Amino acid sequence: MHSFSLSPARPYPVVLPIKHGLDIALIMLTAPLWMPLLLGTALMIAAQGGGVFFSQIRIGQNGQPFRIWKFRTMRPSAEGRLAALLQDPAFREEWERYGKLVNDPRQTWFGRILRRHSLDELPQLWNVLRGEMSLVGPRPLLPEELRREYGALAATVLRVRPGMTGAWQVSGRNRLSYAQRLDLDLAYARNPSLMTDLAILARTFRAILRGTGH
Repeated sequence: MHSFSLSPARPYPVVLPIKHGLDIALIMLTAPLWMPLLLGTALMIAAQGGGVFFSQIRIGQNGQPFRIWKFRTMRPSAEGRLAALLQDPAFREEWERYGKLVNDPRQTWFGRILRRHSLDELPQLWNVLRGEMSLVGPRPLLPEELRREYGALAATVLRVRPGMTGAWQVSGRNRLSYAQRLDLDLAYARNPSLMTDLAILARTFRAILRGTGH
């Protein structure tokens, strides 16, 4: 097993501050679009019962842990059902290969719609405003994912803020293996670019409209 360190890495001096400013500007400019959608989604989830949000600890830039927010897409009993689902060989193989179940039977009907259009990630705009994430970047990873899959390469990925979207989302997302995701994360972290960000945002918008996320 690779060792894993949260020691800070030297950030890029020019691109990242500009990038964060662009994130904030885009969020503010598009507020009339996403604010009604965020509120309506929250009300719809609340009407079904249970909590509206789901949160987890992820690892951010320079190894700093933060709490990521999503809309809840699972039934309230979802956590307790995972072990039972993984007794099925097909589910276990998918979980071990991708780290999630694309057609997860624990999801609510509304949760499936949210996941398909990536709307469950709208609350992460708060993480972007707080400077914990960016609109575009590597995937926000769980601590155990970094230890298990990234090892010594984690320091490179952690040079930049994780993103709400990224090359991983517009290049296949859950159809990608961990090795493919790692390659995309490393390529982005080694060469962050505002033009790349704008291209990924445009492709992400198309994916949301088409419902090709999961």
